[in-house]
Amino acid sequence: QVQLLESGGGSVEAGGSLTLSCTASGPVFSINNMGWYRQTPGKERELVAQLFRGDSTYYSDSAKDRFTISGDMTKNSVSLQMRGLNVEDTGIYYCNLQDLRDSYWGQGTQVTVTT
Repeated sequence: QVQLLESGGGSVEAGGSLTLSCTASGPVFSINNMGWYRQTPGKERELVAQLFRGDSTYYSDSAKDRFTISGDMTKNSVSLQMRGLNVEDTGIYYCNLQDLRDSYWGQGTQVTVTT
């Protein structure tokens, strides 16, 4: 089975930076895209950034100009560099991988931004 392993979460002061990383293992079959979602209490999981095969990207309005997604789909990996973090960025960040067969999720990594 496909498993996604995330790392890099933690606590940081407002204005600081964090980089999240995610690597997939198992029978991945032709990745379409990999991305990062954020979930906060009482809200639905929302897309933050996405990397597509061919290296095109998508960013949510809140992530534009502050976050950078990068990755190597030949190695089933994706990273999210986050700069200028603010308290609204606090949440659980989930890595997602979509291949030709299914959509897979990591277990989530907590990001906490303090003032």
